[in-house]
Amino acid sequence: MKEGRIFAFPLKKIVMKKRIFVFCLSVTAILFSNIVFSQIRKIPSSATETLKQKYPAAEKVEWKDAISHFTAKFQVEAKDYEAHFDNDGNWKESLVKVDESDVPEAVRDGIAKSKYSDWTIDKVEKIESSDDKVQYRLQVKKGDIKKKILYYTPEGKLSKDNITLWF
Repeated sequence: MKEGRIFAFPLKKIVMKKRIFVFCLSVTAILFSNIVFSQIRKIPSSATETLKQKYPAAEKVEWKDAISHFTAKFQVEAKDYEAHFDNDGNWKESLVKVDESDVPEAVRDGIAKSKYSDWTIDKVEKIESSDDKVQYRLQVKKGDIKKKILYYTPEGKLSKDNITLWF
């Protein structure tokens, strides 16, 4: 045995054990932080009241604290909705999943006349915002790699398109 290698093996073992311990500790901390921080603050009563007024038939309401805002996921007449509220409980916007057949004719015409006419529509959501604007958000793809999120006005005008990596 060489003189310089006497402590080499046990030292490597100790370093490896420390790395494994730190890794396990990090994973545990991440998992527990998700549980602990999932609902830090109380949902503002103004948000719950506004939701009841705006959607009196809402069922299966689940609230989530997203730190920068509050989100309520719920159903109305078997349709999935999502409403966003600011930190003061003011309603900002609502999203509802809609069938492609329920999209206004002007929007369908706008898509047909756009460069995305040969793309496949995966999902359509109607977005209503607090400033009385309505938009249709379409998740479209062409093949497995090209994916975009398109925003259309009810009049069929493309207002924004975003590249995305996933749906």
